[in-house]
Amino acid sequence: MAQRQKLSVSVSSSLVRFLERYQRDHGLKTKSSVVERALEVLRERDLERAYAEAAELDHDAGDTADWDVTAGDGLSHEEWRDTR
Repeated sequence: MAQRQKLSVSVSSSLVRFLERYQRDHGLKTKSSVVERALEVLRERDLERAYAEAAELDHDAGDTADWDVTAGDGLSHEEWRDTR
């Protein structure tokens, strides 16, 4: 398990209400769990965008060598392309 670090953030009251409602509605134990889930979604979205850009660049060339360095994220080049 990854080491945890404590952060302090300030957000608007409406976001706090949303966070608390999301926590309750999804059965999460802590507000930190909600923030962590949100950050994971943002990271996944950025990864998807990066893959889309890279796939467009590689599409015509048929070059997959650069995809080898992405193995640590759990998706292979072919698996990702099949989801498009």
